[in-house]
Amino acid sequence: MKSLTDLTFDNRFARLGDAFSTHVLPEPIAEPRLVVASTAAMALLDLDPREADSEVFAQLFAGHKLWNEAEPRAMVYSGHQFGSYNPRLGDGRGLLLGEVLNDAGEHWDLHLKGAGQTPYSRMGDGRAVLRSSIREFLASEHLQALGIATSRALCVTASSTPVWRERQESAAMLLRLAPSHVRFGHFEYFYYTQQHEQLKQLGEHLLSCHFPACLEQAEPYLALFRQVVERNAELIARWQAYGFCHGVMNSDNMSILGITFDYGPYAFLDDFDANFICNHSDDSGRYSFSNQVPIAQWNLAALGQALTPFVEVDALRETLGLFLPLYQAHYLDLMRRRLGLLTADETDEALIQRLLQLMQGSAVDYTNFFRELGDSAPQQALARLRDDFRDLAGFDTWAADYRARVASETDSQEARRTRMHAVNPKYILRNYLAQQVIDAAEQGDYAPVRELHAVLSRPFDEQPGFERYAERPPEWGKHLEISCSS
Repeated sequence: MKSLTDLTFDNRFARLGDAFSTHVLPEPIAEPRLVVASTAAMALLDLDPREADSEVFAQLFAGHKLWNEAEPRAMVYSGHQFGSYNPRLGDGRGLLLGEVLNDAGEHWDLHLKGAGQTPYSRMGDGRAVLRSSIREFLASEHLQALGIATSRALCVTASSTPVWRERQESAAMLLRLAPSHVRFGHFEYFYYTQQHEQLKQLGEHLLSCHFPACLEQAEPYLALFRQVVERNAELIARWQAYGFCHGVMNSDNMSILGITFDYGPYAFLDDFDANFICNHSDDSGRYSFSNQVPIAQWNLAALGQALTPFVEVDALRETLGLFLPLYQAHYLDLMRRRLGLLTADETDEALIQRLLQLMQGSAVDYTNFFRELGDSAPQQALARLRDDFRDLAGFDTWAADYRARVASETDSQEARRTRMHAVNPKYILRNYLAQQVIDAAEQGDYAPVRELHAVLSRPFDEQPGFERYAERPPEWGKHLEISCSS
């Protein structure tokens, strides 16, 4: 295991030059103190977990110190925000400190959020607040534990530096990790400004560093686009299967690697609601839960447009056409497994859709339903879950069909329970749980956020003594207003 001073930097993106990013030093926050750290994320850099207890740890990730080999850069990009094109965005409060090369030969971006003003801050103060930093930390590490592709979060550092949003809050910094921080919006920026040479340079960088197998194909850029389509089809299927709502699916928030990225007013479903809108600022419901599939396809089309200097439109359109079938195949497979089904049957898609329609408007807890469905034999589990549904006759018909479907497979209840519990989490990151630990952290008590992080790092495990984190939320907890403001 390494100390912080042993890290090896290889800053490949910085070497692309000033057309792609601007050199900016982080602005320190006052009286830095560690709120929470992820030992799992630290392991990606081969860091000794004891490093989190050192004074230099908080200083590095609060902008007070910097590695000699680091090259902090603010990246420039554009993107479609709520459907409208914004020609110049960029890292307005974040800095790519550099790329660390670990012992396995993997490159990991060190990206510091809340690091102060950059040329892309657009009148903002360049700061992040404690609540948004904690929310992104918890979500990043929880989605990873659920098996959903995501950027990672190494730590949150708090401070006494005041910032103003709807009220006065305290500034914080989050250290985020990802193999790359390139977004769809990077391609859009160089395409719409007609910087085709830089667009090609960006594409060659990605092909060489992140999609080397595509270089062996006859059309590398088309192969790259196909990879992005395939990865996003699986990603969105996992979001939908586990009830995750991102909230701000602007094209500048879409990672070229197909990972969950740029957490803001996200939420997991409590009661199932296909029309759920987690972002208080999303007046039209553009990024509602049910819209995430078509919006992902829309964003992929925007990326495809930016690749037209290198790929024929018809080939891009044909490749984009793979998204929905791939999504549907991944989603159906995930939902079968969540229902404990071992084999595929042509009636499964209808069985799943009927269940969701029965859940809609019945205040059925989405996470707990699947967990409890696997706790005991289908007859007993369904009898216990029945009271949560309004349409009892409809549920009874569905339950009979489900029991018949399960009976067609040869599997013991013990094996079924083990299998279902391995894919159906007992613990999920609910907004009210996040708000409770944020409230404590804002008073200087970091023990609750560290405990919640530990519980959510093992979402599928029974954890005696922590059952309260698996309870249904109180009514007030289902109606918290979360906005983009951070």
